[in-house]
Amino acid sequence: MSPPVPNTKVAFVTGCNGVSGNALVEYLIRQPKEEWRRIVITSRSPMKSFWQDPRIDFVAIDFLAPLDEILQNMAGACADVTHAFFTSYAHTDDFAALKLLNVPLFKNFLTAIDTTAGSSLQRVCLQTGGKHYGAHLGPVEVPMVESMPRYKDDNLNFYYEQEDFMFNLYAQRSWSWNVIRPNGIVGFTPAKNGMSEAITLAIYLLVCRELGEYPRFPGNKYFYEAVDDSSFAGGIAEMSVWASTNEHTKNEAFNHTNGDTYVWKYCFHQIGRYFNMEIADQTEWAVLGDENTMVHSFRMAEWAKDKRVVWERVCDKYGGSKEAFDWGTWDFFDWTVGKAWPTVSSINKARSMGWTRQDDTIQTYLDTFKSFEHAGILPQNSRLHQDATRILPSK
Repeated sequence: MSPPVPNTKVAFVTGCNGVSGNALVEYLIRQPKEEWRRIVITSRSPMKSFWQDPRIDFVAIDFLAPLDEILQNMAGACADVTHAFFTSYAHTDDFAALKLLNVPLFKNFLTAIDTTAGSSLQRVCLQTGGKHYGAHLGPVEVPMVESMPRYKDDNLNFYYEQEDFMFNLYAQRSWSWNVIRPNGIVGFTPAKNGMSEAITLAIYLLVCRELGEYPRFPGNKYFYEAVDDSSFAGGIAEMSVWASTNEHTKNEAFNHTNGDTYVWKYCFHQIGRYFNMEIADQTEWAVLGDENTMVHSFRMAEWAKDKRVVWERVCDKYGGSKEAFDWGTWDFFDWTVGKAWPTVSSINKARSMGWTRQDDTIQTYLDTFKSFEHAGILPQNSRLHQDATRILPSK
């Protein structure tokens, strides 16, 4: 009997320094060599994590550079790529400006990998998100499902143009595609990220703790009490590989969430306890106009302006990276917890096609904090709990 033919899958992961790209690499290096022979990773900036896996090849690529330059950089490393995962993202808080950056980013990536890998390429996996449904602009039907028609957006939603470019090229090729649409992402990143909820929340709470100030919820009353969901970067990575390596899932888009829901009111308490803080229920809220028109209690972007020196004091006492203060995405956090409508997605489609993973959202926050601690970015939790004087009284 002849030996089995080895699997020759070769991954190409963009944005390896970002929250989703980092998680994808972490997931792939834990898979057998018989499944993934090589893992080509790329980022515009130097590699921040040092994975001890000989299958990894790092290539520094700026997908906003001229296409000829991109092709030259990829030529040697990407000729045998079978599965391409696009997680790159250029962030700005201006929704209109997002298109100007992210459409050419993806077009150059797809053109380059299609050209370089040629007939080796089997699957392209594009990560987008909940903005596909217009949930960033106002109320939408919930739960959001993949079959919803595109909303009229005056040609501003860059996800649509990314998808259409992929669909048009796919029609002329033999490879297939997937789109993964997570909601708010919780996960570790070894560098600054444009939409980092976990590190932003951790820095906010630790600065409040150092100041002895009661931490107010950085959002509005509606979102404090509403049901929400999130996506863990590790789960997104696993879904991306699951979707892109199964035949019955090809040419399909899938929502991703952890599979549970939570309420910020209680999530805020539990995260506070992790940092040795007792946070009572918030009862005082800013109101504009009438009780149904909710505004922020305060703006994180304004709060953070004079807090760098306090964060540096935290690092001097307990450890952590002073540079991490610049990683706080204060404006983004204002937006993500300041909406006055639900933004919950359904994962029934993925479930019906065999997706079984589920993550506890609160635990994903705690696990992410622990990863930041291991990297020396946040103080060690054990040191915080040794300082009993820093437990805040209930308000």
